[in-house]
Amino acid sequence: MSQQHHLKPTKALVERRRALAPDSEDAFRAFSKAVFAEGALDKRTKQLIAVAVAHVTQCPWCIEGHVKAANREGASGEQIMEAIWVASEMRAGAAWAHALQAVDLIDDEDTQDS
Repeated sequence: MSQQHHLKPTKALVERRRALAPDSEDAFRAFSKAVFAEGALDKRTKQLIAVAVAHVTQCPWCIEGHVKAANREGASGEQIMEAIWVASEMRAGAAWAHALQAVDLIDDEDTQDS
């Protein structure tokens, strides 16, 4: 079985990414800064949302970065784990909710072999 490898971002890789598309890189960084700025939601809440979303999208870099950021913004371990459980319920809940489509089709004459 092969192991999955998650590349560690290095300064050289980050600089190369920016060199390949500097305007897009700058725009994304400005967007990210604006999104995570204090607003109607405080920074800690935004980072807890990001932790939850990172688990749903299963991005290891986002998980690491946003758990650390949530810690810096004062989130407790319990709050971080609760956000992850909310994400887990939402992901599992989607499969549960979509099961209604399967239930509707189970007895559909058009889906049964003749």
